[in-house]
Amino acid sequence: MRPNDTADVAATTLRIAVLLESGAIPERVFSYIAEACDDDDPMGALARRINGRIRDGVAVADAVETEAGSWQWVASAWRIAKAVGAPVSPALRSIVAVANDAREAADDVRIALAEPASTARLMMWLPALSVLMGVALGFNSAAILVTNPIGVACLVLGVSLILIARWWTRRIVAAAAPSTMVPGLRAELLSIALAGGASPTRAQQLVDDVDLGDADGDDDTAHILRLSAIAGVPAADLLRASAAAIVARARTAGRLRATRLATRLLLPLGACTLPAFFLLGVAPMMLSVITSTEVPL
Repeated sequence: MRPNDTADVAATTLRIAVLLESGAIPERVFSYIAEACDDDDPMGALARRINGRIRDGVAVADAVETEAGSWQWVASAWRIAKAVGAPVSPALRSIVAVANDAREAADDVRIALAEPASTARLMMWLPALSVLMGVALGFNSAAILVTNPIGVACLVLGVSLILIARWWTRRIVAAAAPSTMVPGLRAELLSIALAGGASPTRAQQLVDDVDLGDADGDDDTAHILRLSAIAGVPAADLLRASAAAIVARARTAGRLRATRLATRLLLPLGACTLPAFFLLGVAPMMLSVITSTEVPL
């Protein structure tokens, strides 16, 4: 188990929520988790570290936040719930729901990216295979590339094009990769604060005071709070609906990036990979034929 993986953090946080709902003391939940884990379990080691900080007098939220990664979201929810006097367990369940939605959206994008990215990586081997093909067909391609001046030029240019294609492809795939942001995180934290009885101003202050890390950039919480005040309806439910809508938009945007990826990957293929195939495969075979042909006197 990877202690900072989003899925593992979510699973452990749900266990904490269940323990709290069953009456466990917040300062003791991590000691229970540590005792239940095997000695070589990374999550057990993490729980022991957090429990050690708590025993040294560190607040639970601060002790959790020290682990960074996805645990920052848990610490933020815990801290806000304690600040407004709300039960911690529902807050933890809410933040787990947001984290799971964000992970599912990111997984959808990764799955959509897998096929075009794998195809692009496979095509990178095409120039090298062309050299082996020439040798297999009986051409002196390998020797031409290292002995003939024109062959050496083809080798240098071909390898350069392959390196450029690899760099270009990685840039394109990285640009289409799922974001590390957590869609709807700010809206969910605000809903936790409001559900605990905090005023909108106080709730915004509490959320602004915590380190959201990679919080979502699609933030329409100010609009939601104005709508709540104008309509006279609870803002917490509106914020949760907004968080769900933000996650849906992030999932759609990621799928669109994945769809466009296949087309964009044609650029390094056409501009670099195919010319490298010609320089490393076809050109040496042609030079082999030319140099092996005897010119009659």
